[in-house]
Amino acid sequence: MNIIKVITVVIAVLTMVTPLLAEDTNTADDNSNSENTAVSSEANTAPAAPATAQEIASGVCAGCHNADGNSIIPANPILAGQHAEYLSKQLLDFKATENEPAKRNSPVMSAMVATLSQDDMKKLSEYYAQQKMIPSQIEAEAKLLETGKILYHGGNIENGVPACASCHGPKGAGIPPRYPALAGQHAEYTHTQLSLFNTGDRANDNGVMQKVITRMSGSEKRAVSAYIASMRP
Repeated sequence: MNIIKVITVVIAVLTMVTPLLAEDTNTADDNSNSENTAVSSEANTAPAAPATAQEIASGVCAGCHNADGNSIIPANPILAGQHAEYLSKQLLDFKATENEPAKRNSPVMSAMVATLSQDDMKKLSEYYAQQKMIPSQIEAEAKLLETGKILYHGGNIENGVPACASCHGPKGAGIPPRYPALAGQHAEYTHTQLSLFNTGDRANDNGVMQKVITRMSGSEKRAVSAYIASMRP
């Protein structure tokens, strides 16, 4: 009888312990799965690497300026080969802040630069500056080019219009960071900017261009824009 009682007690103990062991095993498995899920979650939420200048140019800017900055749309400027300092300033001027509106008015460009940091703009400007420029290929009438050439290199003494070359160089290379390179730029874009300076809708150059443009006639603006497009850097 004693042996039977002992066996009965052992069986009862084993019956009680087995579920507890199983529960401990399941708990350990659950903890392990939770830890693996946490590690996986942390890996999935790791911050992405900052976009490169080339990625920004290809994703954000290419639709208007092409990925390499050589816009084939006459209304949009060619950015390739432009001075990095000048490009960086323009991008910053397009961006509004919480306290101030954009210094250069363009709803399209303001939207484009809204998500770019100052470092992004600097890298993007340096990227475009390193690209080889493909000048505008649109031809103009010889008479218009001749008038534009005179204005660009000699100005108009009677109206007090200074030569464009005095600030942008005889070959249109510009003087960074203040004066951009002009040679080969689309005539349509240049003419539009001259008109915006004239009306005051573009005024992010401390008034320099306004003083010049108000003395130029409409035909002179068209002529000098056409000549600038024909220049080769």
